[in-house]
Amino acid sequence: MTKKRKKMRGTVAKVIKSPHPSQPEKAEIEIQEADDLYREIRVDNELTDDAGGKASLKPGAEVDVIVEADSDATVKQPSAPEQRDRKD
Repeated sequence: MTKKRKKMRGTVAKVIKSPHPSQPEKAEIEIQEADDLYREIRVDNELTDDAGGKASLKPGAEVDVIVEADSDATVKQPSAPEQRDRKD
């Protein structure tokens, strides 16, 4: 099944330490393309590479945020109306 996706640029604004050792720290990411009230997201600050190695994000890091969905979970947007020349 094909997927639809949108990639947005973000910056790690800060890393938030967990008050409990059993819980992971969080990375707060600011997404420039998002609406003002929804610009920040928080995610677990745990990353893995292709070999399974662990890493975490640093404040100021530039990241890609990808929203992905199966094609059957999306609707096709109508194409933009054609621009027609008018003589007034």
